[in-house]
Amino acid sequence: MDIKLANTAGFCMGVRRAVDMVLDMARHKGQETIYTYGPLIHNPQTIELLRKRGIVPVRHLDEIECAPPGATMIIRAHGISPAERKKIKEKGFRVIDATCPKVAHVQAIIRKQAAAGFTVLIAGDREHPEVNGLLGFAGEAGIVLGSLEEAEKLPNLSKVCVVAQTTQNLEEYAAIADRIRKQYPEAVIFDTICDSTEKRQTEIKALAAGTDAVFVVGGLNSANTRRLAELAKLQGKPAFHIETADELQKIDIEPYRRIGVSAGASTPNWIIDRVVNHLTGRLGKKEEFLQGLFRIWVFTVRTDIYSAAGAGCLSFTAMLLQGLPVNLLYIFTASLYVYAMHVLNRFINRKACSISSFREESYLLHEKIYVTLAVCSMILALSAAFIAGPSPFILLFVISLSGVLYNTNLLPPGWRFQSLKDIPGSKNIATAIAWAAVTALLPSVASGLVPTPGLMVAFAFTAGIVFIRSALSDILDIQSDRLIGRETLPVLIGEGKTLLLLQGISGLLFFLLLAASPAGWSASLSFVLLTAVFYIWICFKLYDRRSGFSGVVLEGLLESSYLVAGMSALLWLAAIAA
Repeated sequence: MDIKLANTAGFCMGVRRAVDMVLDMARHKGQETIYTYGPLIHNPQTIELLRKRGIVPVRHLDEIECAPPGATMIIRAHGISPAERKKIKEKGFRVIDATCPKVAHVQAIIRKQAAAGFTVLIAGDREHPEVNGLLGFAGEAGIVLGSLEEAEKLPNLSKVCVVAQTTQNLEEYAAIADRIRKQYPEAVIFDTICDSTEKRQTEIKALAAGTDAVFVVGGLNSANTRRLAELAKLQGKPAFHIETADELQKIDIEPYRRIGVSAGASTPNWIIDRVVNHLTGRLGKKEEFLQGLFRIWVFTVRTDIYSAAGAGCLSFTAMLLQGLPVNLLYIFTASLYVYAMHVLNRFINRKACSISSFREESYLLHEKIYVTLAVCSMILALSAAFIAGPSPFILLFVISLSGVLYNTNLLPPGWRFQSLKDIPGSKNIATAIAWAAVTALLPSVASGLVPTPGLMVAFAFTAGIVFIRSALSDILDIQSDRLIGRETLPVLIGEGKTLLLLQGISGLLFFLLLAASPAGWSASLSFVLLTAVFYIWICFKLYDRRSGFSGVVLEGLLESSYLVAGMSALLWLAAIAA
């Protein structure tokens, strides 16, 4: 079974702009409530998350007699009529306009043409808030056309202007426009369907044609999502309109070898990811050998076993970089420690997170098993470090204690940050240092902790690729992190600047590895480890959602950088041994 994710799935430009505007305000609003005129987007799960952030939708202005002092009302991407805007201001609200620029363009066309004496024909759903807003700009000169049949019943009109709801069906609008041209040859017709809508509708047809079934993800009250599902069905393929991954439990997907996934313009990435990840988890139950291997790989990524294996690979690599004899005890210690910390941290952070990751389903179902395995792994890691000597044990104990303090609320109440983990970017730095300490520093401590250039190279290499992997993962989660109010590095400085920073770090790692062997800082292995940097550069091309991979696959690909380093080190060791 193959899964194809549509490139256009998820927030369109207008929705993303509106959500970003509201979330930027939420970061600095304090205790005040922010109101939106109607649900900000047609997605109930996102609306509920926004409500928890103090962003409350108001369906009717009559719900509020008078605005609280300093209250803000957000006009959502659909836009509103001039009369509604006036009423909002009269109630005392400060108005923030998040109308989609594409919708605002249609509003401007209608205002101009209506003022020039044209009858404005609006092709769209008369119950849709965007159409209601557009009609308000036409005044008495506006007529809504919900179908071709309604266009055929129009009376004689002298001056006609035609526009479309920005999310209107392309073929329906084309048919309406052709009918208007025949009836009113001098009609002025504008192409106002959003280019994002055009791309989605074109892609869903191609997606349906190339797959056995299509799942369209989005709110059941979302007009553009419903249209996508309808277009998929018109291609003669089974099409399922679902809101969440939970609905997949009742659908038998076994008959389909190729599945396409698309989503409406109001569907956030985290909901799309859960659907794709759920489908990925059900891959290959009746498939060939390679699909079975893929399922095993996905399982190791979901359960953090893959991260533990990566830590072992980095420990092996770090010892060779430093010229130390390879000791399986240190590899064992690093793997167990990283597994324990990852699992325990996921349970700690899950309580503060209302958005499920691709690991969440398994962790929730088997919580006792995971916690037991994590505690046992931590005990075994500390035991292995104790066997290695007092210095490795003390180091690992200090790292563990630092992890506890990192997650503890130590700062005074009322401060913006209550614990070190709340500081943006601290997670990436702390994770990188912890990994580098347990993989590069621990073997050196056991050997007497003589600071060497090789230790510095190994520490910098390990910390660098772990930091890059951690921050790239945060870029993937930036939309959901912004929704729940988690201030990661990409949320703080932006996706573009974060990626630029990571590219700079990878460049420094490249030159460090290139110079390490000629300078006598480490063995010639440093040249071979350039493959890990090249692999990271490939990952930079894959981090974007447009790559079409599910979240679990993207995470696995990012974590594979550790195994690439380990395999490169193993091949180098075999080559010099031969």
